[in-house]
Amino acid sequence: MTLTKILRDAGLAERVTVHGFRASFRTWALEQTETPWAVAEAALAHSLGDSTQQAYIRGDAYTKRRQLMDRWADYLQRP
Repeated sequence: MTLTKILRDAGLAERVTVHGFRASFRTWALEQTETPWAVAEAALAHSLGDSTQQAYIRGDAYTKRRQLMDRWADYLQRP
C-alpha cells in the first residue's frame, strides 16, 4: 500500500501500477541475472513451496536478497 500511496501522491496512479514494478523486477531477475528462483521470489515476499517445504526453510536469504536488490537499484539508475 505504501507504493500505491506514493504513486497516487505523485499523480502516477492512473498510468502505472505496483504490480507493474514487481513484474518488471521479476522479469529482469529472470532474464538478466543468474539469481535462483527462490531468492527472487523471497525478494518479492512470496511464500516458497508448500507447507511441508516451508516447515524446513529456516533462513530468509537476506544477504542474497540484499545483493539482488543492490543490483536492481544499479540497473534502475543506468542512463
